[in-house]
Amino acid sequence: MLGQNAILATEVSLDPPLEAAIVILQRKEGEVAILLDGERRAILDPADERSIGFARILDGLRQQKLPAYVEIDPKTRALTRLLIPHIGYVQTVRRDGEDRAVSIGYSHARHILSRASEDFDALEKQLDEARRRNTPVLLVEDDAHIIIHVEPFKPRDGDTQPPRPARPRRPRGWPFDRLADLFEWVLWWPIWPWRWVYCWRCISPRRAQQVFDAMGATTCPPLTVPAPCIPFMYPDDGCWGRAHEMARLMIAMGLRPKKVWIQGSLAAPTRNNPNCVVHWGWHVAPTICVRNGWFRASEMVIDPSLFTAPVTKSGWKGVQGDPGATLTDSGADIFYLWGNATDPTYTQTNQVLATYRLQLQNRSVQIGPPPYANCP
Repeated sequence: MLGQNAILATEVSLDPPLEAAIVILQRKEGEVAILLDGERRAILDPADERSIGFARILDGLRQQKLPAYVEIDPKTRALTRLLIPHIGYVQTVRRDGEDRAVSIGYSHARHILSRASEDFDALEKQLDEARRRNTPVLLVEDDAHIIIHVEPFKPRDGDTQPPRPARPRRPRGWPFDRLADLFEWVLWWPIWPWRWVYCWRCISPRRAQQVFDAMGATTCPPLTVPAPCIPFMYPDDGCWGRAHEMARLMIAMGLRPKKVWIQGSLAAPTRNNPNCVVHWGWHVAPTICVRNGWFRASEMVIDPSLFTAPVTKSGWKGVQGDPGATLTDSGADIFYLWGNATDPTYTQTNQVLATYRLQLQNRSVQIGPPPYANCP
C-alpha cells in the first residue's frame, strides 16, 4: 500500500518544461517542480546526480501518458525514488511457495507478491478481485518485480482502456508436439524435390549473422534511450514489442521472418539484469530460414536479448531454464499469440517499445547501466 511519503499519479509534468529544467539542474540554480495530477508537487534536487535522468524519464511519462510512482523526502519534498507502474488486467494469481506469482496484461515477466510484505493479505485480495471482475489495475513493483501497491485503474478523459489480452492457453504437451513433428516430416518426404527450391529461398549463415548484427545495432544506449532504438538491455519484459519491431525491420530488408513462442517456467541468465537472471512465463523472438547444407535448412532464432548470434530453436529453448517448456511457431504478423492479435500499423509496438525504453532508462539512472559486472 502507499506509504506516507509515496504518491501514485496518473498524470505528471515538469515546471519548467524539460529543456529549461535540464539547464536549471545543470547550473544548479533555481528549482524544478514535478506536478502530480495537477494537485501535488515534488521537486528535483539539483544536488542529486540522478535528477537530470529523472527529468527525462518524467517527461517521457508525460508524453506517453503513463503513470508514475514517486517517493519523496518528507522535509525537502525532493524525489528520492521513481517507479513506472504497469497498467493491465490480472490474468492469474498462483502460489509460488509462500509467495504469489501474478501475470498481468501482455506482460511476460513474473510479478511477485511476497509473503514478507506487510500488506500481503490486502494486496492478494485486490488482485483476486480484479481478476474475478476482469477490471484493469495499476500495479507498482520494485526493480526486482516485487509488488508493493495495487489499485484500480481509472482512465482520464480521452484515455483508452489497456488492451484485454486472451489468457495464455495450456501449452501443447507430449505426445501432440511429437506427432505434429512426425506429420510434418511425412508430409515433406513425398515431395522432397521441392525442398531444394525451399532451401534456396533461405539465406546463408553469413547473411543470417549480418541480419542478427543489424538487429543488435538498434539496441538502446541505456542512459539516453533515443527512439526508435530497441531496449534489448531491458530483457525483463516487452519481448513481444521487440520481436514485432525486428520482424518489421527484417521485412523491410526483403526477408520472410516468422516467430517462435516459448511457454513455461522460464529463467534465463543475463548480464542485463542486476540479479543476473530474468524470470518469464513466456517469451518470443523472430526466426529466419537459414541454409545449413544440401537440401537442408532450418529456422534460426534472432534474439539479441539473449545471444550474440543466430541460434537454433533448441539452443534458444535450452538457455531458458525449463526443459519442459513448449514452442509454438507463428507468422510474423502475430503480435500476441493468445488470441492471434495483430498490430499491422505498429501502433501498439511503438507503445511497448516506448514504455520499456523508459524502464531501461529508469533502472540505469537509479541502479547503473547494464551490463552488470557482478554477473558471470
